[in-house]
Amino acid sequence: MHVISRKMRFFHSLTAKKSQKKFGNFSLTSTKQKFHFDADAITNKNTICAYKKKVLSLQANKKLMEFEHKIAVIGLGYVGLPLAIEYGKKYRVIGFDVNKARVEELERGEDHTLEADLKGMKQARQLYKNTKKIGLSFSSNADELKQVNTYIVTVPTPIDRFNNPDLTPLLKASETIGKTLNKGDIVIYESTVYPGCTEEDCVPVLEKFSGLKFNKDFFCGYSPERINPGDKVNTLTKIKKITSGSTPEVADIVDALYNSILENGTHKAPNMKVAEAAKAVENSQRDVNISFMNELALICDRVGIDTNDVIEAAGTKWNFLKYKPGLVGGHCISVDPYYLAHKAKSLGYEPQVILSGRRVNNSIAKFIADKTLKLMIQHDHKIKDANVLMLGVTFKENCPDCRNTKVVDIANELEEFGCKVDIYDPWASAEVVRHEYNKELIPDIDPQKQYAAIIVCVSHNQFQTFDFKKYKENGAVIFDVKGFVPRELVDARL
Repeated sequence: MHVISRKMRFFHSLTAKKSQKKFGNFSLTSTKQKFHFDADAITNKNTICAYKKKVLSLQANKKLMEFEHKIAVIGLGYVGLPLAIEYGKKYRVIGFDVNKARVEELERGEDHTLEADLKGMKQARQLYKNTKKIGLSFSSNADELKQVNTYIVTVPTPIDRFNNPDLTPLLKASETIGKTLNKGDIVIYESTVYPGCTEEDCVPVLEKFSGLKFNKDFFCGYSPERINPGDKVNTLTKIKKITSGSTPEVADIVDALYNSILENGTHKAPNMKVAEAAKAVENSQRDVNISFMNELALICDRVGIDTNDVIEAAGTKWNFLKYKPGLVGGHCISVDPYYLAHKAKSLGYEPQVILSGRRVNNSIAKFIADKTLKLMIQHDHKIKDANVLMLGVTFKENCPDCRNTKVVDIANELEEFGCKVDIYDPWASAEVVRHEYNKELIPDIDPQKQYAAIIVCVSHNQFQTFDFKKYKENGAVIFDVKGFVPRELVDARL
């Protein structure tokens, strides 16, 4: 009886009103917890410790959820800007970008990506002007980051010319954060990476430049971006997000932070590696599925049948997935598989399906160019100095995003044969295309100019009124990459 009494007194001490636990720079003062228990059930040390752990966990979770976020969003592109705007409506947010021109553009209330809710951005900025406690401001001055305690990294993660991951922007962002990092701060990465990248590549940089210890002095989270450029239906707040943290407590904080702005909630992954892998797998799966359809298109071309007819026929079966063939560009689908493959190869496994899918999709631009040239020869067109019109240069319809566009590859192939290529795109920035690809966009289509071939690369809404019939009657070969043009007017399509 004396033993039981001693243990009950010990357990009571765990629930005392002043019991505290330290978590970074958070001071956790508990409130008294009430539990119903049987004295006979706590006759050993392990059980007492279990009760203690449960009490402290409840206390910690409550206080951690009350953590007052002051947020910096690092990188104000297609992903970072919408995020900064939404958080800016509820929290104090600094939208940070090393590109001063980008910051100046946003301060004018403009956004060349067309992804921002300009009304929401104005609202969030006005909140800061009125209160100084919540709301959104923009900056390219890294010193201003010293006032925040939550960093969200949304910089690009491209590949180099050898298709290897280029972590330079990510590591530079981590270095910048490390120089301003304080005890108790949380760094959340959204940039697409391979599994383990946050802990193996980013954390050492944070530790080096901050002098702090991971999971003792500062913490990390990972929540992969799921922004779909140009999509005005599945916007940031409507997309279900994956969340994770470097400790269970931090995972709860990160999850609660994202849930505060999302309409459809979150999926909390068991750890950061799972969340990192999930993002890479999402886009790798799409890439492989599209590659199958692209390979089907290559086969159908040789057979002499229409790929879309085959897909429509096969699609009458209930479990057939009606993916379409096409050019695979953009920042995600054409890049993420290489990140997953890189990790696999570093562990001694050579991925077969993922890389074969990449090879097929990378071959489609050359196929389109070669097919167009063959059709021009069949129509007795001279190849050298032939005028070719390409409609669209962005990687998808009705958005200005030209990242990793494969349209340029078609143009390069045609130009190698001596064709004179005009590229027209009412959505794309001529300056961006010139800077990134060394290509000049034509500002408008000259109705008097004769074209030997027209390639419909992107199905922008503006092209619905294009007079394909007129050019067809004047002898132009029409290749429809997107299945966009009436069938009777095209010479070939994927």
